[in-house]
Amino acid sequence: MTNDSIKAGIIGAAGYTGGEMIRILLHHPKVEIDFCFSRSQSGKKIAEIHSDLFGDTELHFVNQINKNVDVVFLCVPHGDSNMFLENNPFSPETKIIDLSNDFRLKESSNGFIYGLPELNREEIKNSSRVANPGCFATAIQLALLPLAKDNLLDDDIHISAITGSTGAGVSLGETSHFTWRNNNLSVYKAFTHQHLEEIGESLAQLQPSFNKKINLIPYRGNFTRGIIATMYANFEGRQDDAEDLYKEFYEDEPFTFISDRMVDVKQVVNTNKCLLYLEKIDNKLMIVSVLDNLLKGASGQAVQNMNLMFGLDEREGLKLKPVAY
Repeated sequence: MTNDSIKAGIIGAAGYTGGEMIRILLHHPKVEIDFCFSRSQSGKKIAEIHSDLFGDTELHFVNQINKNVDVVFLCVPHGDSNMFLENNPFSPETKIIDLSNDFRLKESSNGFIYGLPELNREEIKNSSRVANPGCFATAIQLALLPLAKDNLLDDDIHISAITGSTGAGVSLGETSHFTWRNNNLSVYKAFTHQHLEEIGESLAQLQPSFNKKINLIPYRGNFTRGIIATMYANFEGRQDDAEDLYKEFYEDEPFTFISDRMVDVKQVVNTNKCLLYLEKIDNKLMIVSVLDNLLKGASGQAVQNMNLMFGLDEREGLKLKPVAY
């Protein structure tokens, strides 16, 4: 690394999103990892916890921070970011990217810009504090924003979405044990998921008149990572009209693509992509959205935001290949 490398710190580096952050930044040509903070794993080698990184790094987890790093990523549970920043103030020059939901909503943003590049790219470029969107929120917003831009959301929205087990975090719980999760499927937080408010705010940003109900039924999937979300909206145009609308909206986006055939989770796992599939059925437009909940839904999008904040190519460090099989 050169002296002008971006010095990065990761808080909560032992978790799933923290591990993904380490993997990306180790191979990012413009970044040097300054510290990986974890109280529970302090002193241990990174590869002892993230075993796939054996041979890639000799870094250790630490329980102290460098307050003068160029950028810090908060990969901590919801509710912990605000408290951590209050107890551990960083230099005014340090850029902060939070992956929790502490600063996503306007009423609690505390100066953070909502970090969905496809919606707020220019604001992100000029910001020093970014609130990374939620994983379900990213998948659903990218599926609906083109309709909101043309004021086409005129009714309640109904969404069914399935996420992998990594969405529940690294700590074990009753519904994350293999014996419960394997060969199983279950609904959770129906109509009450914490990502609904940020989705509503983003849709209203493009369609100020939007005041309809967003009905989300989330499922726990029996796979490790990825999200597939299916929704529909009223649409009087033709299939070609819908495709033109979406392709124009995402024409210059490096990670969001419109597929002409049905999409699946394996196409996006281990990438920063979101793939969308559209199908006109009677007077409804069905939209299917797939992404990796740990990358475009978390750490990958955070690095995308970092690239924007530092004036780098948005795709830097994120040219990743899907697992495919």
